[in-house]
Amino acid sequence: MGTVYAEITLKNAGDLSAVKRGYIKENEIRQTMVTALVDTGAGTLVINEEIRKKLGLETVGLRGVTLGNDEKQVCKVTEPVTVVWKDRDTACRALVTSEAGDVLLGAIPLEDMDLMVNLAKRELVGAHGDEVMCMVK
Repeated sequence: MGTVYAEITLKNAGDLSAVKRGYIKENEIRQTMVTALVDTGAGTLVINEEIRKKLGLETVGLRGVTLGNDEKQVCKVTEPVTVVWKDRDTACRALVTSEAGDVLLGAIPLEDMDLMVNLAKRELVGAHGDEVMCMVK
């Protein structure tokens, strides 16, 4: 199938809320740009401890996971992170691995941003072109 990477920006979602409320300035938002491995087999966003600290994310729990190599690990679960890809964004909790490997962009944030992998071009694309699909009842 091939490996697909995408440039994404990760932001501390609490900082974004603090800016809206006037508690901090926009330039104080803790954020980082990373090259993420797009992994449709991963459930959510997976980061390492270094990125968690850089973003100032608190740990809100622990979760047992099975890694791609079938290794079992207990990962920290963070407070929400905002994931930005081009003009799309979503907020989700991240799993924190103890290893310094790739950031994984998993199925839940991909689905929430209406993104899919174009296998022929090995790139991340909007599932419905430039328009984000949403259902309103």
